[in-house]
Amino acid sequence: MSIRIAGTGSYVPDRVMTNADLEKMVETSDEWIRTRTGIQERRIAAPEQATSDLAYEAGKRALEMAGITGDQLSVIIVATITPDHVFPSTGCILQKRFGASNAFCFDLEAACSGLLYSLEVGHSLMKANPKYKYALVIGAEKLSSITDWTDRNTCVLFGDGAGAVVLENTGAEGADCLLASDLHADGGYADILIMPAGGSRMPFTAETLANHMHSIHMAGRETFKLAVNAMVSACKKTLEDANVAPSEIRMVVPHQANQRIIQAVAQRLDVANDRVFENIGHYGNTSAASIGICLDEIIRSGDIERGDYLLLTAFGGGLTWGAILLRY
Repeated sequence: MSIRIAGTGSYVPDRVMTNADLEKMVETSDEWIRTRTGIQERRIAAPEQATSDLAYEAGKRALEMAGITGDQLSVIIVATITPDHVFPSTGCILQKRFGASNAFCFDLEAACSGLLYSLEVGHSLMKANPKYKYALVIGAEKLSSITDWTDRNTCVLFGDGAGAVVLENTGAEGADCLLASDLHADGGYADILIMPAGGSRMPFTAETLANHMHSIHMAGRETFKLAVNAMVSACKKTLEDANVAPSEIRMVVPHQANQRIIQAVAQRLDVANDRVFENIGHYGNTSAASIGICLDEIIRSGDIERGDYLLLTAFGGGLTWGAILLRY
């Protein structure tokens, strides 16, 4: 059975937070942020907006492009580290909003690699069971809700948003959209990118709140080094498995974490900058949402055609990382 990308959608909040805005909040500068990250601005959700609200807008646009309604969905998978609640899942909340009464739903947590993991799971479910006709895969984050706005090393990096993909089981033989993948994790590095409190290991207390333990903590230099090596290795293995050369890739779509990481990955893959998609300057790091937002912008731009190869790659907390080769 052939699985294809039937639609994509994305959404970012209206509020724009510029580097100039951050200069008024912490000891930093526009030049410092730009030169080290490539970020100029990011989108911040309104206080009353939750992750499911962002995900709903992106998912609605993906369904519209696919030409289907919520009741046609068989599966909803939401990749997020900022769910509306510990439980129920954000996927179940979205099921109600989409009227997707025929779908089973769950959340998947793999940090910035979440959309890759979710695409792999959604695709595998549909290949295993032909009765699953449509799957809605969403990466969505409200990272502003877990950002320490007094920590200049992390608060400059993150933004809010959502990206969505509708996978369709065509019910016929043909070219499949997912040609190869290489996904990994290494819990030995779990402590270098972590939100320490809020789970069963360190439940909420006045002390954890006062010590900013419910915010993102990151060892930046270690993360940078590990990210580049891991993403490059996963991309090379994926291309090798698919027997596709880097020169055949229409676009490399990396997780938008840091412009220096993106450029280092492209250089080591020997891919020209004009074939590496980048929008980090406008959105910052949106974790699981970033690749979905990129995919939607690429497809809606009209710069790719059916049959073109897209190489997706990401790295995030867990540690998790990987690459997926898509044929649009």
